[in-house]
Amino acid sequence: MPPTPNILWICTDQQRFDTLGCYGNPYVTTPNIDRLAASGVRFANAFCQSPVCTPSRASFLTGRYPRTTRTRQNGQHIPADEVLVTRLLAEAGYVGGLSGKLHLSPANPSVTTHREPRIDDGYTEFYWSHTPLPSANLTTGPGGAESPWSGDDYTPWLRERNAQYTRTAVEGSPWVQTSVAPELHQTTWCAEMAIDFIQRRADSDQPWFFSVNPFDPHHAFDPPAEYLQPYLERLDEIPLPDYTPGELDDKPIFQQQDHNGGYNNPNLYPFSGMNETDHRLVRAAYWAMIDLIDAQVGRMLDALETSGQADNTIVIFMSDHGEMLGDHGMYLKGPHFYEPAIRVPLIVAGPGIPAARVSDALVELTDLAPTLLDAAGLERHAGMQGCSLWPLLTGNAPLDSFREDIYCEFYNALSGHKEPQAHATCVRTTQHKLAVYHGIGEGELYDLVTDPGEVVNRWDDPGYATVKTQMLLRLTDRMAQTVDPLPSRVAPW
Repeated sequence: MPPTPNILWICTDQQRFDTLGCYGNPYVTTPNIDRLAASGVRFANAFCQSPVCTPSRASFLTGRYPRTTRTRQNGQHIPADEVLVTRLLAEAGYVGGLSGKLHLSPANPSVTTHREPRIDDGYTEFYWSHTPLPSANLTTGPGGAESPWSGDDYTPWLRERNAQYTRTAVEGSPWVQTSVAPELHQTTWCAEMAIDFIQRRADSDQPWFFSVNPFDPHHAFDPPAEYLQPYLERLDEIPLPDYTPGELDDKPIFQQQDHNGGYNNPNLYPFSGMNETDHRLVRAAYWAMIDLIDAQVGRMLDALETSGQADNTIVIFMSDHGEMLGDHGMYLKGPHFYEPAIRVPLIVAGPGIPAARVSDALVELTDLAPTLLDAAGLERHAGMQGCSLWPLLTGNAPLDSFREDIYCEFYNALSGHKEPQAHATCVRTTQHKLAVYHGIGEGELYDLVTDPGEVVNRWDDPGYATVKTQMLLRLTDRMAQTVDPLPSRVAPW
């Protein structure tokens, strides 16, 4: 039998699907992630189960849906009885590590001044840094300060180098800053922790997994100056957001609120108050942050090669959810299910996975946990709801046929939408997307064939009444299927 594979699991924060060269972006510089894609399978249609950090991360780490994990919102504690795939791997003999954020519990100084509370997560080496920013306010202006958490591991690493995380305003922009030099960046630190772990495991017979979870390209948009500069030199070439004036008029109230500021906050990238230069600068900064991520992915891939472990390590590159980036007249994320918000990059390469393949199949991030158990030769956990991608990855199932639809949830997941609160669910097939905003009688229906940009809302279009009914039935089926499979039945009555 082949040896049990190691797992290098790279998960960025708030990175939408169309931000890599291998996904067709001609502006970014991502040769390392592109070569990872060329060595494995790139999923063109991978979707998170919530467009918000905590519910999404709880979902893909357990293979369960946000409402099933009971972790539906940022600011919640994941219940201690939830079983993470990383715990299952550790119980099977893996050694586990993490660098960066976890965000399965509140990571806010108002709740904890040390570090994020943890359940039994399987990580024996835990290098935690929720964010490099000096406060929980992600709109803080230029300047420098230390982390408010005494248990943050990135700040002491900076101190050892006589540095602190600083930000400098970009001339002419209230929305973009530059941050520390690349060698001092939190993304680089996350990679450094992973590289050290990889090198120390080179001579061990014990399999390992390591989660690399940088904060970038999450806002604030503040790449190192040398990564931003190439974009500034061609700023006029950067496309403006995909927005049709007036397109939000017949869409739910939450989109209209977020048009005037992310999270319904006028201080957070209000599209309605930004000019063309603002939009291009934000996009440039976001892409520059991804270029730095790519450089650090390259260093980690090189560490696998030089330590002799590349041939026995599964590498995953993904993100927890997307970023609107001005499309549809909104920034950041919220109670909306547009492609930029829920469609994410997903690349998997490693032993047993044939190279240079692209899958157009609809897949969910819930599918990752059972996939990793399959890859490690372990039994599926009874509470998991996702479907293993392992047969597809190894060439034992068709690349382009997997799910009939994908399902997403938003249950008051952010604190900005209070009147009314946002409770929404979404189902998407290859042809249509339906989103229902529960309790307020509003929704969205898009024909993804004739309107791939999701501009024209067909919710009230009589010509789509039959499609709407079919999609509503499909949505209720998916909602019913989120019922917790635990506890397992042990007798007929």
